[in-house]
Amino acid sequence: MTASIKDYLMLHFIVLIWGFTAILGLLISLPAIELVFYRTLIASLGIAGLFLLKKRSLLIPLPEMIRVVSIGFVIAIHWILFFWSAQVSTASVCLAGMATTSLWTAFVEPIFNRTKIKWYEVALGLMVISGLLVIFSFEGGYWLGLSMALGSAFLAAVFSVLNGRLAHKHSPYQITFYEMAGACIASAVFMPFYSYFLAEDGLKMNWEGYDWFWLFILGGICTVYAFSVSVELMKRLSVFSINLTINLEPVYGIVLAVLIFGESEKMTPQFYLGTAIILVSVLAYPVLNYWNKRRKPVRPLG
Repeated sequence: MTASIKDYLMLHFIVLIWGFTAILGLLISLPAIELVFYRTLIASLGIAGLFLLKKRSLLIPLPEMIRVVSIGFVIAIHWILFFWSAQVSTASVCLAGMATTSLWTAFVEPIFNRTKIKWYEVALGLMVISGLLVIFSFEGGYWLGLSMALGSAFLAAVFSVLNGRLAHKHSPYQITFYEMAGACIASAVFMPFYSYFLAEDGLKMNWEGYDWFWLFILGGICTVYAFSVSVELMKRLSVFSINLTINLEPVYGIVLAVLIFGESEKMTPQFYLGTAIILVSVLAYPVLNYWNKRRKPVRPLG
C-alpha cells in the first residue's frame, strides 16, 4: 500500500500527541511514580480490552513473556525519570534532554548488535554534548531535571533496541501489553522504597480535580491510541520517514509547553540555542545514515 498525504499528517498528529506527554506530567497532581503506575495500568487494561473485543489471544510462550515483562521494568524507570524531570524543572528542559534519544540509540545499538560505530555518529554525539554544555552553562538551576531527562533518554534507547529484537517474533500489541504490565508491576514494587526513603509525605494515590481526565488521556490517547495508529502507519510509511518525524517530538512539546504554561516555561535564549544544536544533530542523523547507506557500492553477484 502506498502512503498518502493523510498518512503523513496522521504521523505528525501522533508525534504531537507524544510531545504532549511531558505537559500532562505537569497537569496531573500525582508524583512521577504514582503517575507511571496509573498510566501503565490504564494502558495495559486498554490493550487487554481491545484484544477481548477482537477475540484474540494475548498469550505468548512463558520464556518470551518473562523477557518482555523485564523490558517493561526498564520502561518504568524511563517514564519515572521522564515525568520526574518535568516536575523538578520544566517540560521544556525535560524535552530538551529527551531529544538525545535517537543519538543514544546510535551508540547503544552497535553495542547490542556488535557492529561498528559510524564516524558521523561520533561527530553528532559530540555536537549533542556541546548543546548540553550550552544549556548547563546558562541553566544550572535545572541540572537535576536535565540529568534525569538524559537518563530517561538513554533508557528509551535501550528498550527501543531490545524491542527491535522482539518485533519480529510477536504482535506489537502483545509486546506492548506485557511491557505495560511489567512497567506497572515495577512501579508498584518500587513504591514502598520510594515511600520510605524519598517521599516526605508518603505515597499519593488519590486523584484530585481533573487528574482522572488527564490520566485517561495519557493512558488511553497517548499510549494505546497513539501506539495502535503508529503500528498501522508502519505498513505504508518507511522507517526513515517515521524516525525523522519522531525526532520532531521535542519541538512540538516545547512549543506546546510555552503556549500552555506561558511565562513559567520561557527559558533564556541560551537554552533555546543549546536545544537547537541538539535538534539539528538529531535531525541530521537519519539524513546522514540514509546517505551513508546509499553511497555504499553494491557487490556483484557470483
